[in-house]
Amino acid sequence: MSKRLLDDFVPKNYQIFVDINRANKTIEGQVTMTGHANQTQVAVNQKFLKIDSVQVDGNDVDYQVDDDNEKVDITLPAAGDTTVVIKYHTALTDTMMGIYPSYYQLNGQKQELIGTQFETTFARQAFPLIDEPAAKATFDMAIKFDEKPGETIIANMPEDHEKDGVHYFQQTLRISPYLVAFAFGDMQKKLTETKSGVQIGVFATKAHKPKELDLALDIAKRAIEFYEDFYQTPYPLPHSYQLALPDFSAGAMENWGLVTYRESYMLLDPDNATLPQKEHVATTVTHELAHQWFGDLVTMNWWDDLWLNESFANMMEYVCVDHLEPDWKIWETFQTSEVPMALQRDAIDGVQSVHVEVEDPADISSIFDSAIVYAKGSRMLVMVRSLLGDDNLRKGLKLYFDEHKYHNAKGDDLWNALSKASGMDIGAIMHSWLNQPGFPVVSVMVENGHLKLHQEQFFIGEHEDKGRLWQIPLNANYDAAPTIMKDADLDLGDYQDLRQKNGKPFRLNVGNNSHFIVKYDQTLLDDIMAHKDDLDNIAQLQLLQDLRLLAEGGQTNYAGLVDLLPKFAQSKSYIVNSGLYQIANSLKHFVDPNGQTGANLRQLFTQLSESQAARLGWDTKSSEGIDDQLTRPYVLRAALYAQNADAEKIAHQLFTENGDNLSALSAAIRPLVLDNEMEHYGNADLLAKLLKLYQESTDPAFKMDLANAMCMAQDPDLIKQVISQFEQTDVIKPQDIRYWYHFILDNPTAKPIAWDWFRDQWDWLWERLGGDMEFSRFINDTASAFYTPAELNEYKDFFGPKESVPGLGRDIKMDIRIIAGRAKLIDSEKDAVNSAVAKLVH
Repeated sequence: MSKRLLDDFVPKNYQIFVDINRANKTIEGQVTMTGHANQTQVAVNQKFLKIDSVQVDGNDVDYQVDDDNEKVDITLPAAGDTTVVIKYHTALTDTMMGIYPSYYQLNGQKQELIGTQFETTFARQAFPLIDEPAAKATFDMAIKFDEKPGETIIANMPEDHEKDGVHYFQQTLRISPYLVAFAFGDMQKKLTETKSGVQIGVFATKAHKPKELDLALDIAKRAIEFYEDFYQTPYPLPHSYQLALPDFSAGAMENWGLVTYRESYMLLDPDNATLPQKEHVATTVTHELAHQWFGDLVTMNWWDDLWLNESFANMMEYVCVDHLEPDWKIWETFQTSEVPMALQRDAIDGVQSVHVEVEDPADISSIFDSAIVYAKGSRMLVMVRSLLGDDNLRKGLKLYFDEHKYHNAKGDDLWNALSKASGMDIGAIMHSWLNQPGFPVVSVMVENGHLKLHQEQFFIGEHEDKGRLWQIPLNANYDAAPTIMKDADLDLGDYQDLRQKNGKPFRLNVGNNSHFIVKYDQTLLDDIMAHKDDLDNIAQLQLLQDLRLLAEGGQTNYAGLVDLLPKFAQSKSYIVNSGLYQIANSLKHFVDPNGQTGANLRQLFTQLSESQAARLGWDTKSSEGIDDQLTRPYVLRAALYAQNADAEKIAHQLFTENGDNLSALSAAIRPLVLDNEMEHYGNADLLAKLLKLYQESTDPAFKMDLANAMCMAQDPDLIKQVISQFEQTDVIKPQDIRYWYHFILDNPTAKPIAWDWFRDQWDWLWERLGGDMEFSRFINDTASAFYTPAELNEYKDFFGPKESVPGLGRDIKMDIRIIAGRAKLIDSEKDAVNSAVAKLVH
């Protein structure tokens, strides 16, 4: 491990004064840091700051600014307890890092809201300090700004008083520097209070309708109450504020007491929102509020234990929402979002482990791999919860918080607390999952009359098998199987005896809570399929999921998936339809869209969707349940892909009838209607209309629908017009460019034009957004759209030279493997897949 600045200087308290001038885009500040110096040569972090003076005990001392290593080296008169005062100035920039402005329109006028983003290492862009998670200290914040009447300022803690235009805030508890936050500007707010007296607030610009704040306020209040009970640990701050920022690079950030959000992750029109949109806001709020304990009260010691924060919060968001809104069946959403994302990414050789070593600050952003640290990590903890039960989990968490609150912890500290509470050696089980990449496939076979299991690592694409083993919670439906499979092989005994005794097909990973997939031999698979209707929805989804992955990994025939689809097409479960259409949509990459194979596939889509589309129609019915609501977009989109004349006609008719108020279209079908219109009736006038609506709307969901629709243009001239807006920051916010780029890559006609733009404008993108933890999404989205050897070569030619750029190398190497594996699969399976489709439809 490299040397930390904390080794030489341990801060206890910061008194921070900042004077921010929005008009001049300047920041002037003074930091008084009190702490203990272990030697006379110490350093504090800074980035892009101009240091004006450094004093100790009122006297100037020697210092040296080291911009390359983002620090200031300071020579102290003596070691021991000391107080260092640093005066500095810097620029207020538009990078969405440090202290920065967010821009929005109100009554046709450009306005700005000042906010902060200090994770991962951006606090050093705001003021000098020890910018490490373990450097917890108390903060006394004093903020002055070019204040206008009616403006609001908020921070981690309540305001104590205001004097001579300076706002003084109550001292924080011991807090990691990246969790400090404040914001000011012209804001609206809504307030309420929990049963225990915590003030809950939601804040946003006045460009939004007040009702858009209601869901976040309701969820935040009930979430704090739930977590206080579940964790058996009181929320330790006087308030919990949620703030929607117009410019925000991430989804949300768990600053202690002042959580910040991208507007689309917090605000929602309750009168026209789908259940997935409500779930999106609710799970984001509950994720960030889970962090107020797990990440804020107790914080990871260093970034290699990032999972300790994120994996836990990712699981708890589902635990909490399931408690608050049980009718939403949020764990089914976990199965359609987190699970496939984790499995897909974790099957690539070279993927990071959940716990990953990281030293260079420039590399920290690269470990925020949402599929691994968030999705896979949360699956690991779902496994732990399943093994322990909630009573032991809660008991262990209370121990963990009691032992480490206001301090830092490592992964083993959590396992130790959970082991104490449960009597199980959780660490021994979890180390195999967290410290090595990938996951196993468990092959189940009847061999010489015996039911046997074998585990080995599962891969998609080129790989080197290193003989890894896992301690697998099998969750079998036969008692003959052990709770944990530790070895490579298991013999469960005579199969016919077991089958007769249990009276049902043998299955593993019941509930799909463990992070592995199952490969049944033909005898066992046929038995399961013969009793398919006895399986619950998650089990049916799991069957489709595992068979798809096995086909992608070359362990079974991809063409065999085609015959599966009609067997599940009449399911009324939205999660089964999710799994079905994930496979069906993947078949598009095997066909010539303009040839006979494309026509055959469209006919298959008709067969799959026709009766479901007729049953559900385009209108939401008051009597229908959640499954019907969530299945409708799948089958209608399939009907549109199939070029179903009735579906296209209805979509066009809905657009025409609602042309003067497109935002009022039901949010459930609005994306389909807008996409269909641009694809089939797109022209310059329609593009201009949608672009104008995009600029004028403040509804995040409607704006996303409009963006996606514009990217469906088929005329190359229209496509170029759309792409030309990417660099118009008054039209498309820099934070949203990656969404537009993702959308337009999904349009086969537009993909090569978008790829040309991306390569041409790389330098501009890197200057504008490089260093942001979300930047790698551009790399991943490009890879997700590439399927051919020619595209692979283009990808290598462009990104290969960038592998050495800090924070980019791992993603580039991984994505090269992903494209190569995909191209090889399509080449080898294309004929068989197209033959299987043709056989079904003729």
